Order: sequence, then C-alpha cells, then structure tokens
Amino acid sequence: MSERTAASLAKLDELLVLLRALPAGPTRDTLVETTEALRRAVAAFHMEAIRFRMHSVDRLLRPLGDGRANDVFTQVRHELETAGFHTRSHAAP
Repeated sequence: MSERTAASLAKLDELLVLLRALPAGPTRDTLVETTEALRRAVAAFHMEAIRFRMHSVDRLLRPLGDGRANDVFTQVRHELETAGFHTRSHAAP
C-alpha cells in the first residue's frame, strides 16, 4: 500500500464489511469476490483491472439498492479518481 492508494483501500475495506453483512446468497458472494479482486487491483496499481472491476462491482451493486453500500462505492470511486486512477472507460456523464 502507498499513500496514493491508502484512502481508496480503506474505503474498499469499509465497503467489504457492508457487503459481507448482506443476506447470504450467490449475488452477495459474487459481489464480495469481485470487490476483493478490485481491492487487489488497486493495491497492485493495475489500471485496466481497476476499470474492469469498478464496472463489475457497480453493475452488481446497483440493483441491490443498498444506499449505504452505494454511497461507500461512490466514495471509493472518488478516492481512486483523486489519486489519478481512471475508473471508467469513458467520460463520466
């Protein structure tokens, strides 16, 4: 971990706590696994994996409608973009 990724990794850890508290099931399991993979990508500074995993977590998280988890995910995106990581494959709307 570096100073550049510390804030986003802390937010990802916060998100993982929330996700693990969701009701058990295949959707939650996939979401946790994908978020863990995103955390590894951030720790490794792997830009392409970060974009891919951010998209995947967003796609899985959005239909759950968990406001707190969505808020923390938005904070993860902000921290990554503030640190200079591109989290989208196109410009934000």
